[in-house]
Amino acid sequence: MKDDNIIHGTYGALLLDFRWKAKRAHILKRDGCKCVVCGGTKGLNVHHKQYHVDSQGRKFVPWNYDDKYLVTLCEKCHRKGHYRYKVPVFVIKNK
Repeated sequence: MKDDNIIHGTYGALLLDFRWKAKRAHILKRDGCKCVVCGGTKGLNVHHKQYHVDSQGRKFVPWNYDDKYLVTLCEKCHRKGHYRYKVPVFVIKNK
C-alpha cells in the first residue's frame, strides 16, 4: 500500500486540504447539494459511511475513498447518525 493513503497529522487539518475540498464538492454536487436523509440544504457535511485503516490501524486520508462510501448529510442528520450508529472500520490490506 502506498504510504500517501495514510493520515499524517490531524484529521481536522486534512479537511482543509485541496484534495478533500475537491472530493467534498464532487459528492455535494452528486447528491444535489442537499441532505440525502431530510433534503435540507443548510450546513451540509460529507459523511464517511465507513472508515478504512491499514493493518497497523492507521486511518486512510479522507479523499481516498470510493464515492459509494461518502454521502451528503445536514449537520442535524450527521450528528444524529453518529449518535445512533457507530461508523464501521475495515482493515484494507492493499489499496
